[in-house]
Amino acid sequence: MKFLRPTLLTLACLLSVPSFAIDLPALGDASSAIVSPEQEHSLGRAWLAMLRSQVAQLSDPILKDYVETSVYRLAETSQVQDRRLEFILINSPELNAFAAPGGIVGVNGGLFLNAQTEGEYASVLAHELAHLSQRHFARGVEAQQRMQVPVMAALLAGVVMAAAGAGDAGIAAIAGSQAAAIQEQQRFSRQNEQEADRVGIMNLEKAGYDPRNMPTMFERLARQYRYNKTPPEFLLSHPVTESRIADTRNRAEQAKPGGKEDSPLYQLMRARIALFYEETPGIAAQRFRAQLNENPKAPAPRYGLALAQIKAGQLNEAREELKPLLAAEPNNITYNLTQIDLDITNNRLPDALKRVEHMLDMYQDNYPLRQARIDVLLKLNRNADAEKSLDSLLKSRPDDPDVWYLVAETRGLNGNTIGLHQARAEYFALMGDYRQAIQQLDYAKRRANNNFQLASRIDARQKDLMDQERAVKEMMN
Repeated sequence: MKFLRPTLLTLACLLSVPSFAIDLPALGDASSAIVSPEQEHSLGRAWLAMLRSQVAQLSDPILKDYVETSVYRLAETSQVQDRRLEFILINSPELNAFAAPGGIVGVNGGLFLNAQTEGEYASVLAHELAHLSQRHFARGVEAQQRMQVPVMAALLAGVVMAAAGAGDAGIAAIAGSQAAAIQEQQRFSRQNEQEADRVGIMNLEKAGYDPRNMPTMFERLARQYRYNKTPPEFLLSHPVTESRIADTRNRAEQAKPGGKEDSPLYQLMRARIALFYEETPGIAAQRFRAQLNENPKAPAPRYGLALAQIKAGQLNEAREELKPLLAAEPNNITYNLTQIDLDITNNRLPDALKRVEHMLDMYQDNYPLRQARIDVLLKLNRNADAEKSLDSLLKSRPDDPDVWYLVAETRGLNGNTIGLHQARAEYFALMGDYRQAIQQLDYAKRRANNNFQLASRIDARQKDLMDQERAVKEMMN
């Protein structure tokens, strides 16, 4: 399935306001009077739920945690005021990333494949966060005062149709809902891109990165895709022109040298994600061995080789590759998680549990470690302990559909049928399927009819979901 064309970011640019000032624009109450931050938040969550139901996602806790942590770190030094961010990691090798109204941040797996350093990766996301902080979506509506919230919602619906493979139908829905604005699409898009570049460069430096990473990324992408008839989606919505490269280079060169360019952790993530898109583990292993031969001391190719061997069932070989990595960094979370995965695969469950609990003593709030402990507990048939740990995890990740899915499965294993249906309802709601969510709560109510308090809570939650479904339908009509 081809990812968003046009993307929601393109939509935000399409609606944007021309800005010729050198300084950052003052975002007063005019935009908020037409599209408030809360309206953007609601629209964004509704759109995210629809998107989740239409695209394949990467559910790897290690990758999810890296994306979330790295974006929050960038957001801390940005102008983004509403930090209620939600993330979606798209299972696609195509280069793309986007920021949608309401704090929705999307990253394709292909971003890791194309951004060769953490600085390049950060430059893309700093640019996307700048679209959020400058509220290009709301400011565009301010410029087009006749565009009301239902029309904007129709635009979002058209984007989802395009993402779902509706193709021309989705694009037609978008075009039909903003015929007046489309004439100035290119001009407004260029101005928003320039502003997002400028703000992104400033925030890269504030976050400790070398802002020269941004023009470096643009220059390499321009060379790489210069003769492609179908460039990746990111370049369709973010055209990399010579003038844009020159502008970002000039601005970046004004910064003091010495900012961060790369990290070993980022290279581990690149190795990890590469396995999703290799034809076979054997081909991946060959590539990592070749890299290791060129640089025997580099940890990333050795780590990638160990992952490929685990995937291929070569468990003893993988154990040998992990030994020097763990010896050099015995408390490295990523290496230990991989050793835990290897022990689970090798049915060495007591070893896996001992290691994960030792790591949690040091990093008690780490999401991938907490998830790994739950996985080990389920393998050990300690389902009650796993359910208890999942209930704790939900407190920090209440809007993660992957967690709710596992909660439902675990409650089912424990014979908690009412809880299973409740968890499934939350999962389906986050996936935008309100009909299924409400139906699951019907099943739960039938089983709870002898428990008045529980039945009342279920009934109240069902009414909440009905209200949400009604609100989404009203926004989309």
